[in-house]
Amino acid sequence: MSEREPITASPEWQRLTDHHAAVGGVHLRTLFGDDPKRGETMTVEAGDLLLDYSKNRLTAETVGLLAALAARADLPGSIEAMWRGERINTTEHRPVLHIALRMPRGSSLVVDGENVVEAVHQVLDRMSLFAEQVRFGQWVGFTGRPIRNVVNIGIGGSDLGPAMAYDALRAFADPALTVRFVSNVDGTDIHQATRDLDPAETLFVVSSKTFTTLETLTNARTARAWLVETLGVPGGPGESPQWRAAVARHNEAVSTNAEKLEEFGIDTANMFGFWDWVGGRYSVDSAIGLSLMIAIGPSNFREFLAGFHVIDEHFRSAPFEANLPALLGLIGLWYDDFFGAETVAILPYSHNMGRFPAYLQQLDMESNGKSVDRQGRPVPVDTGPIVWGQPGTNGQHAFYQLIHQGTRLIPADFIGFARPDYDQAPVQLEHHDLLMANFFAQTEALAFGKTAEEVAAEGTAPELVPHRTFPGNRPTNTILAPRLTPSVLGQLIACYEHKVFTQGVVWNINSFDQWGVELGKVLATRIAAELAAPDEPGAARSGGPGHDSSRGLHQPPPTANDALIRRYRRLRAGG
Repeated sequence: MSEREPITASPEWQRLTDHHAAVGGVHLRTLFGDDPKRGETMTVEAGDLLLDYSKNRLTAETVGLLAALAARADLPGSIEAMWRGERINTTEHRPVLHIALRMPRGSSLVVDGENVVEAVHQVLDRMSLFAEQVRFGQWVGFTGRPIRNVVNIGIGGSDLGPAMAYDALRAFADPALTVRFVSNVDGTDIHQATRDLDPAETLFVVSSKTFTTLETLTNARTARAWLVETLGVPGGPGESPQWRAAVARHNEAVSTNAEKLEEFGIDTANMFGFWDWVGGRYSVDSAIGLSLMIAIGPSNFREFLAGFHVIDEHFRSAPFEANLPALLGLIGLWYDDFFGAETVAILPYSHNMGRFPAYLQQLDMESNGKSVDRQGRPVPVDTGPIVWGQPGTNGQHAFYQLIHQGTRLIPADFIGFARPDYDQAPVQLEHHDLLMANFFAQTEALAFGKTAEEVAAEGTAPELVPHRTFPGNRPTNTILAPRLTPSVLGQLIACYEHKVFTQGVVWNINSFDQWGVELGKVLATRIAAELAAPDEPGAARSGGPGHDSSRGLHQPPPTANDALIRRYRRLRAGG
């Protein structure tokens, strides 16, 4: 983690540049023709996951050169620094210890004299007890009725992680529980989440580390008002014992700010904490996963954590040529920085993994969307690909056309499972075989395409031949697992976490801060006051163009949005 020269100045980078000039234009048809066993040899296994990377535009030499680049960037040293609890999040002076969240009981990771794994399991034990109380009807609401609905209120990692995992693991969720997720400050979100629920049977899990997140607190206050008004509880915030009792029985908090919780009306006994070394996008396996644990049960949640740990240990110990997360990262870097690819598509062939691409968007783009290195210097190469996608087979009838025949190179990760999510009745197996037939067919078509000669030989009219020709040579990774279980989902998430870490280390950027989200938050707070003010925008401003001179922020001129704000105010008033 010490200061170093830009990676592009290294001999390893130059070797890869020369190598790309030699092999970058070679077609996958040729690569498979020269090495028909690529599909057997270019595979890596970790836990329950198989990665087949044979349909990539690379050779065994490429992999060796990429591994050497990782060694030059001291990826092994960076991995060990994380495991030692060093403050590798340098701009916030924090360790990065999501790996501790899934270490088995009895493990040790000492930071500042404290074994943080012990603290993790203390919280897990409290979560497990509470989850069982809800699941077995022992935790009752204000009127004495058991909880049947759980609504998670958060945003960013406090929403994307548990929401994605709940959808992915629906086959393991208690069907007697309705579980929903609210994140958007658009009032439609909280309205639609609560409009058909009985408040007497509804529990809100409010997830905000500081309990100051604007969107989350706005939604939480709206949920609280809906609860007490619908139940007919007398008094306003904190005005009566009944009001406080109702709020306490129907609200749990994942936070570290006890004072703010008490102000809100949540009993601090109902608070589940986590630590500043847990980044939001790495937090689904912390107390942020409380709503998920309630849904799937503590034993399944611990299997989820165990899956993470399997990949953690693999990433820490396997040589890079056989290291599944490291290979994902290095292959991605190969396309980002040597082929000029700007995006990567995540294509899970599982309906229940519909939110997985969005989850990886935050994980990757918030982590590695950086333009300066750890020393504050401009990064000399592209970082942080645009991550997008949706499940197959739906995507095949939407955007696959661009991947197959468009002008852009779009590497893609295909994720599939050998068994369906639910029972293996004949109808399920028939559906699943058809799903997976498409899964295998797409990677083959993308790799090998269809030549003009092959199209013409089928009797296609000459004027249509160019339109029906597929160039192929479109790279893909294939990840195959037995079934989408809690353990397998944990393994998949950990693979992508460590993929992102690998790329961040090579690029010499801090993958664990996110200053890019702060400026918009500051401006939104100021503009919100202007939207509600009786005066026209700008009338009561002081301080000149900065608007917020106390923070020393460089901001747009004060009139940048005034015309739009005036139009909005007229439209809002019906004008």
